[in-house]
Amino acid sequence: MRQAQAKRGSTPVGFMAELEAVGAASVIYLRLWCDGPDGQASVSDDLAMGLGLDRGEKAFQSFADLCRLCAQHGRRPLMRHAINCKCLGADEACFANFIETATQGEQEDAMLIATLMVRADVAPMVTSLAAEVGNALSHMNLRAPQSFDGNAPAFYPASTTLH
Repeated sequence: MRQAQAKRGSTPVGFMAELEAVGAASVIYLRLWCDGPDGQASVSDDLAMGLGLDRGEKAFQSFADLCRLCAQHGRRPLMRHAINCKCLGADEACFANFIETATQGEQEDAMLIATLMVRADVAPMVTSLAAEVGNALSHMNLRAPQSFDGNAPAFYPASTTLH
């Protein structure tokens, strides 16, 4: 049963190009983060480049804490697609919507979305982190990568999950 639920989390529900900048960046960073140390270094470097060293490090730490809490206290592992995949998985869409909602200051709605991903007692912490991450991303000059413009070759979802 848990495996079937996890697979539903990777079901394509849209395309990366349909996301707003903060949502797209949060999904790309989630994908990179899940790829391991090299991907995590890329997230750190990108945030430092877009926000400056101090603000970038703070944003990176908030994102790292957010991912760690989602992994440790998640209702199930978050499924994701490969880094260059133009599809948007169900879990990724939820993650993007969560960050965007928290960024807009809609705390109650963000907390409700958080409870879809993590235990209820952890929801306030991840909501606060999501707002910090989203606010940092909103201060960057974000644009969708060319690989998500609809002309990229199709990729298949990655079989790995966030943990």
